[in-house]
Amino acid sequence: MPSLPWKTFRILLMWLGGGTFLALLLFLAANLWVLTSTRGRIDRELAQCQSERVGIVFGTSHWTRSGARNPHFEGRMRAAASLIHDGRVMHLLLSGDNSTRYYNEPVTMWKDLRGRAVPDSAMTLDYAGFSTFDTLARARDVFAVKRALLVTQSWHLPRALFIADALGIEARGCAAPERPSDSTLRLRAREWVARAATLGDIYLWGREPHFLGPLEPLQITPPQRGPVSASDAASADDTTRESAHDSSASTPR
Repeated sequence: MPSLPWKTFRILLMWLGGGTFLALLLFLAANLWVLTSTRGRIDRELAQCQSERVGIVFGTSHWTRSGARNPHFEGRMRAAASLIHDGRVMHLLLSGDNSTRYYNEPVTMWKDLRGRAVPDSAMTLDYAGFSTFDTLARARDVFAVKRALLVTQSWHLPRALFIADALGIEARGCAAPERPSDSTLRLRAREWVARAATLGDIYLWGREPHFLGPLEPLQITPPQRGPVSASDAASADDTTRESAHDSSASTPR
């Protein structure tokens, strides 16, 4: 006859197994909820992205840990510049991390886009976009954005759109161009965890942005010139590749 400690151990294992299985089901259900509720509003090709007055560009680092140019940053900048030059977006809100004097995502994006012939009047910098949630909460509460086109990679867009929905921002996603990189698989895996955590942020512990501030509605002015030619844009892109700084790895926030 099994001893009492062995019976207790078996019961404990059963409880742990059941708890693990339930946690896995909740994890998968959370991701499925985010993915299915937003997939109809993601344009996966840049040419298909719909027009909107405001485009929100999410920050990421310019370089990878290996010292190579971050392909996710490059894709977002290409998409943002194209949307402005094609007249599909009138104004860009560049939101990212500015946590130290040596790391400034919004300014790096601004410099890159200037090199792609995007005028200063078409860009506003948000220096406190420390996370996807912070970027969208500040877009609503500081910059008075009610509708927007979200510009980032396709794997990041479901979570960004889900947060926008929860905050009452009418949004659609424009998937930035992607190319394979060493970090892509890792970032996609981390995004699954981030989606599940987002449900807790919104529905359980009532997350708030790190910083807000006074209301500063975006100053949106009509474009003063026609679309930029492909040759001009390519030339500007070549010029931009020669400049920039920052050396942190890209991570979903």
